[in-house]
Amino acid sequence: MESKLQDLVQHRGLLMMIFVLGIGGTFQYGFHISVMNSPSVFIKRFINNTWIYRYQSPVGDNTLRIIWSSIVSIYAIGGLFASLGTGYLVSKYGKKTCQLCICAIPLVAAVLAGCSSPAKSFEMILIARFLYGINAGIGFNLHSQYTGEIASKKLRGFTNTSISMFVCCGKMVGQIFGLREILGTELVWPVLVSLSGFWSLIQLCTLPFFPESPSYLLMKGDKEGCLRALKQLWGDGDHQAVINEMSKEQAARSGGKSLTVMQLLRDPSQRWQLYALIALTIALQLCGVNAIYFYASDVFRSAGFQNTQIPYLTIGVGICEATSVILCSLVVDRFGRRVFLLGGYIVMVLALGLITITISFQARATWLPYLSVFLIFLFVLSFGLGPGATTMTVLVEIFSQTSRTAALVLVGSINWLELFILGMVFPFIQDAIGHFCFLIFLVIIAACGIYLYFFLPETKGKSWLETKEDFAKLSCRRQNTVEISENLPDIYVISTKL
Repeated sequence: MESKLQDLVQHRGLLMMIFVLGIGGTFQYGFHISVMNSPSVFIKRFINNTWIYRYQSPVGDNTLRIIWSSIVSIYAIGGLFASLGTGYLVSKYGKKTCQLCICAIPLVAAVLAGCSSPAKSFEMILIARFLYGINAGIGFNLHSQYTGEIASKKLRGFTNTSISMFVCCGKMVGQIFGLREILGTELVWPVLVSLSGFWSLIQLCTLPFFPESPSYLLMKGDKEGCLRALKQLWGDGDHQAVINEMSKEQAARSGGKSLTVMQLLRDPSQRWQLYALIALTIALQLCGVNAIYFYASDVFRSAGFQNTQIPYLTIGVGICEATSVILCSLVVDRFGRRVFLLGGYIVMVLALGLITITISFQARATWLPYLSVFLIFLFVLSFGLGPGATTMTVLVEIFSQTSRTAALVLVGSINWLELFILGMVFPFIQDAIGHFCFLIFLVIIAACGIYLYFFLPETKGKSWLETKEDFAKLSCRRQNTVEISENLPDIYVISTKL
């Protein structure tokens, strides 16, 4: 622990940059996932009042449902479109410049959202949500790439885990500020949906004092700038070995040029990495954590908690998730990624199965609702310690500098597409089969976990070249199996009827 603290003190520049990147990166993504829950009642009432003001009649239920669904889902649409364009922007302008430019987007969106009520225009909220989605889509990818390239080998797990840490903190802050004692009231809800501009302003004022990604500077031929960036982030020391490793890595891939998404998809040497990417991304978004949050209120109510207490219990679930991610970030460099990732999957599968049972029979015994509450916290804890903390860490570490941008564009696209589909489809699934929807998530987690157990190598303490060799062994093993089967002599069996 003392050695860990010494590393953190030496890398204080890195720690400050982690915060600056996070507050305008994945923090925004997490914040917008949860921030609309609290003011939803007030926004729907505002839509109805606006409709009456315009047309002298209340809005119909179907029309209101369509407008509200559009406000919620257009965030994912903006994120999806933005993710697809991130690769081009990063390769042309660099990560730091892109991150500074997109800081203006939440400021504009915050003004629109904040002025929507006095302007009597719910369309302004719709536009603001789309802009928030664009910012989050680009920011998610930029934050992941940037963090992966400024991490030292000693603190690589901690640094990359901060990507997930800020997602959880963003969701938790959105829940806390949504309390009726703070901003969750009908009078000040426009301030709540405008807070994203404040987080962006913090990054806009602080990021100029930090360097561009060292590996990006080296790729552009600025070796001196790369060395200055390493010293600012990692402290004084001999960083020549790190620079040599970066140069070797970049030379190993396309002469240092970044791959496009299509080039990455067509690259046979990274086929197994892409399979791992798909499994990790599917398991992260379709693990059921959003369904757990959806059912948490009903479970807490069945356990006898008052409606006034339920929002605080839900925040407790969010705090549990954030705390577990932070805890994982502190020890992941010691124990590795696979143990947390696969262990988290196992506990999550067991928790989902038991939650399905306890909810089904909770009327049979007074203690079953309390067991359901415990299982909810257990599920969220295992998610935070496992895939919630380590998925992005692994995804960043299995791709090189030149292929990471394209890989994270794929991750972002799959993630936003799943988020959109889940938001549109889950309510219908929930209406049709109720809490048995947990079984769908259970099967998805189990399938992805089994695949990753056999085909995902450990990345702890390894360079990209070493990880690439581990994946290459998978290709060689499959190729050898095919060659053996092809070289087996033909055997003809003659059967006679006795």
